[in-house]
Amino acid sequence: MIKIKNIWERKTNIKTSHNSQKAQFFFQLCPQNIQHPKHDAQKTDWQEGEKALHRLCMKTYDKMAQAVDYLVANHSAALSLQKLADIFDEEPTAFQKKFQCYVGVTPKQLQKYMSMHHARELLLRGDPTLEAAYEAGLSGNGRLHDLCVSVEAATPGAIKSKGQGVRIIYGWHQTPFGDVLIAQTEKGICWLSFELEGEKGKSFERLRARFSNADFTESRVMTEENAGRICALWKGETSGKIRLNLFGANFQIQVWQALLKIPQGGTVSYGTIANALSKPSASRAVGAAVGANPVSYIIPCHRVIQKSGLIENYAWGSARKKVLLGLETSP
Repeated sequence: MIKIKNIWERKTNIKTSHNSQKAQFFFQLCPQNIQHPKHDAQKTDWQEGEKALHRLCMKTYDKMAQAVDYLVANHSAALSLQKLADIFDEEPTAFQKKFQCYVGVTPKQLQKYMSMHHARELLLRGDPTLEAAYEAGLSGNGRLHDLCVSVEAATPGAIKSKGQGVRIIYGWHQTPFGDVLIAQTEKGICWLSFELEGEKGKSFERLRARFSNADFTESRVMTEENAGRICALWKGETSGKIRLNLFGANFQIQVWQALLKIPQGGTVSYGTIANALSKPSASRAVGAAVGANPVSYIIPCHRVIQKSGLIENYAWGSARKKVLLGLETSP
């Protein structure tokens, strides 16, 4: 058996391809001694090792992303480790180790997050003002969403025409928090969503409804670079600027930009955002703008909760919102 880790050590000082960078990202997520079947010693080189690592990690990564989506879709069911392992054709102990390695928590912990209803149960930090939230994230990785994202608003004409004359490339990608649908124009990401009620089709239907006159092309390859940047953002790293092309009214854009200031592990209320925008009586309008956010996670609307602390109201289901908040606050 050839240890993947050794293969990575042997390719030092060799320029890596995009796939090798992606494979290295997966290896870093799960730094255990992953192994693959032995190759002919004379034919095995770092490229072969890279391909083997990429295949092996992608297979496991895909399965764990599917497991997260399955847990979210069945959040009200009592799912034992044995049952989950059987569903994904794994031995229970091995399944739990892989899940925790790729997601960051155990399946039981993830289910526990989804059973919680109040911010204090997730030990979330509530900030009294958006400015305080911004200051709280000045150190560490708290401000990554603010610092690593650039926003370009679409023209009023493009918004009114619902994307007429706009080419949108889309593709599904695996992440530690489930499969995501990424859609992008030539100017940046215009959409990011999750499975809805366990179905990918419903998510795509919402995308098409929002840009009903656009020209759609499916391509995982063309959206892969942005997927890598999103995963890097999740890890607390930078991998190039994430450009957003947002289709929304001026007030919506203001709200979405304000959301970028909320640091990881922090939450604010709708009223807090309204006050930060000098519109204290606009909490309801803020709520509507938050709900209309087309780029989930990157614009962290999941960090906005009710003033009472209740964690509800999310376009992709309250269970998904709790998963995101729970994972962001997990050690």
